[in-house]
Amino acid sequence: MTKISLSGLSGLRELPPLSLYIHFPWCVRKCPYCDFNSHEVKNGFDEDAYVAALLADLESALPAVWGRPVHTIFMGGGTPSLFSARAMDTLLAGIRARVRLYPDAEITMEANPGTFESDKFKGFREAGINRLSIGIQSFDPAHLKALGRIHHGDDARRAVDIALTHFDNVNLDLMYALPGQTLEQALTDMGTALSFGVTHVSAYHLTIEPNTLFARYLPPKLPDDELSADMQEALEARLTEAGFGHYETSAFARPGRECRHNLNYWQFGDYLGIGAGAHAKISAHDGIVREMRYKQPAAYLKAVAEGRPTQSRERIARADRPFEFMMNLLRLTDGFELRLFAERTGLPLTHIQRELAEAEAQGLIERDLTTLKPTLKGQRFLNDLLTLFLKEGE
Repeated sequence: MTKISLSGLSGLRELPPLSLYIHFPWCVRKCPYCDFNSHEVKNGFDEDAYVAALLADLESALPAVWGRPVHTIFMGGGTPSLFSARAMDTLLAGIRARVRLYPDAEITMEANPGTFESDKFKGFREAGINRLSIGIQSFDPAHLKALGRIHHGDDARRAVDIALTHFDNVNLDLMYALPGQTLEQALTDMGTALSFGVTHVSAYHLTIEPNTLFARYLPPKLPDDELSADMQEALEARLTEAGFGHYETSAFARPGRECRHNLNYWQFGDYLGIGAGAHAKISAHDGIVREMRYKQPAAYLKAVAEGRPTQSRERIARADRPFEFMMNLLRLTDGFELRLFAERTGLPLTHIQRELAEAEAQGLIERDLTTLKPTLKGQRFLNDLLTLFLKEGE
């Protein structure tokens, strides 16, 4: 942890760890369930211009994080693996020249199975990327078609094989509660994923997000709540049997292979976000701020060229810090040390004693003198638990 004294200023005694998030906004095709900032590649894109913009964006942000080491990097999208290994090498070299990156920093890149080439991914590893997160979603051709994915089941298997040739730290994203999916099919997908010997699995319930194609045209034969709950319980049991720890709502890892970047998010750490639509949370001497970059790629490139990549910047009010903190920390199944509340929010724990007592009375959390964690009921009804912290006032 970076020991920078903030006593008497924002109430924070020291700054939390800092991560770097980099957004790549292009995809081959927009998936009908996706509400992320992603845009279909229609007439190609200039990867050199985008990498140059990312580095200029980072340089403009340096005064806000000056001197702070970067613990992790996460390249998300969109589809970062559309970029070449040469572009990634240029980007990472430029980052190392501008910030103090830990020698053992976790550097993750998201990848789509439809973009895998062995030599290309060998180049990604040589550039310094040391963790892959592959958006499999399913190995079943019918379910992949229903999700609008560009790859097939064989593509997914081949992608994992290539990934494990060059990387020893690989996450697979899987979805369940898919249109027409049975419990047996969900377990078959998980069994296939585990057969490769990967280090991390993220298992997500398909949700219908606003402003997506699925929200406009609801897919048929979605599993009901009871079947979805059965799937979740069965998948979690299967992962436990395979030696994976369930450390966050949707994340499972072999011991020591938890995603360090996402853990920093969930522990209310800081992250600088660069790239089209990227978000940031930065603690400073005068409080905690959130930022967002311009979302449309063309608008982002123009804004960076004009030296103003940040579209919005707002301070997190003291009254909102407890909810923001709990919205992240309560995703962790093992909970957190109580001291983190004061360290990351600048507020004393007594500030939320009434809310904690109510959550405990409802059986949603359990705590002792040093730690707090959601109960199984609290994990299942996380939104109800978080609601208790929504009306926190000064």
